[in-house]
Amino acid sequence: MSTDETPTDAEAACFEAGIKFGTLYHQFAGTPIAPESAPSLVTAMEESIENQPHCTDVTVDVRMDELEAELADSTADYTELTGRFLEVEIVVDYEGYAVVTRMDMEDGYPLMRVVSVRDGDC
Repeated sequence: MSTDETPTDAEAACFEAGIKFGTLYHQFAGTPIAPESAPSLVTAMEESIENQPHCTDVTVDVRMDELEAELADSTADYTELTGRFLEVEIVVDYEGYAVVTRMDMEDGYPLMRVVSVRDGDC
């Protein structure tokens, strides 16, 4: 943080990206998902998060191999959406700073992280 304790534009851009990820994850976690419904759920996730201010791009991919493996041993033909089924990238543009964030599985945990922060002069 800058010395006057006011967040820089780059820090605010990262905060905005974090808000988008929190919304995406907690809004959709627990949603019933099946291989047949995955494409429409992906569209709903992408379009709902892209509606938020400063969000320029959202890409959601369902890890179909993980989803199908989960369902292989189940008597149900759907399961609950969790982070282990998703790979997500969110791009935020705030005051000239482009922030790329990503969620991937790491050591069995859906880890969300800032990939890059670039200013408009790059």
